Amino acid sequence: MNSQIIHFTPVDNRRLANLCGAFDENLKQIETALDITIVRRNEQFRVSGSAKNLQQGITLLEHFYAMAEEPLERDDLQLSIIEHMQSTEIPYIEENTTPLRTKRHDLRGRTPRQTIYIKAIQDHDITFGIGPAGTGKTYLAVACAVDALERDLVKRLVLVRPAVEAGEKLGFLPGDLVQKIDPYLRPLYDALYDLMGFDKVTKLFEKGIIEVAPLAFMRGRTLNNSFIILDEAQNSSPEQMMMFLTRIGFGSKAVVTGDPTQIDLPKHQKSGLNDAQDVLADIKGIALHHFTSEDVVRHPLVQKIVNAYAKKTQEREAASLRRKE
Repeated sequence: MNSQIIHFTPVDNRRLANLCGAFDENLKQIETALDITIVRRNEQFRVSGSAKNLQQGITLLEHFYAMAEEPLERDDLQLSIIEHMQSTEIPYIEENTTPLRTKRHDLRGRTPRQTIYIKAIQDHDITFGIGPAGTGKTYLAVACAVDALERDLVKRLVLVRPAVEAGEKLGFLPGDLVQKIDPYLRPLYDALYDLMGFDKVTKLFEKGIIEVAPLAFMRGRTLNNSFIILDEAQNSSPEQMMMFLTRIGFGSKAVVTGDPTQIDLPKHQKSGLNDAQDVLADIKGIALHHFTSEDVVRHPLVQKIVNAYAKKTQEREAASLRRKE
């Protein structure tokens, strides 16, 4: 365990209070994210932890102190923590990425892989965004779709999801078919409202410019001049995936997102997302983009949860192989 003391002088009690947050909540966020300990005495901070995490902790304290003229918002705090934790092995390419036209003027890739993902969507007609929950796969895809609509690059948005979730059956939900599938499509609605505003989205739905539909409704259609997103694609079958990809018409762009670790299909059913990675790997013009737990842009604990489950899954698979041997 390494320790280092830093001082913030001349003493500015208001800035120090903003840095620490109510009941030192901001310091606790940094401690949790980096597995370090921060002990404060007035303007003096003792940071303890591994050499790498200790240095990141000191860098974050200095960064947030510079921002602490005003109280620090929790969202800004957590996003800054995530950005400072990113691996430096992947270069940022933000200068080569066209800014997205959405209601969120501050929208950008928060990690190197997110920035590369946005660039891949802009440069390819078909893009796969594959990785764990919380990495921004769906949200950034919807942002790129909104941007394309705002720039008049496409005439409509079509957002699609398989109606398969965690072992639940549609028949047990109340209401007609539209009411049954609505909860499965809610994340797409939420992203649209955040990026365009409720009133504008409502009007575009009424005009048919935005459509949200279950995957099963795509059969037999040809979508021209459209931006099409298939979300939760790990819950599609290989046949459904092929059906979806062959709906794409002239002037259209498609993004397929999914998390191979959250497949809710029956155990004997192969995932269309996993199958597509094998089948389409060598086709020029299709981008297969992979996220990791480092790209999670939710609460800092989410990254640790993803890593913990991944580690346990690997241990179980290794144990299963040893038993078979």
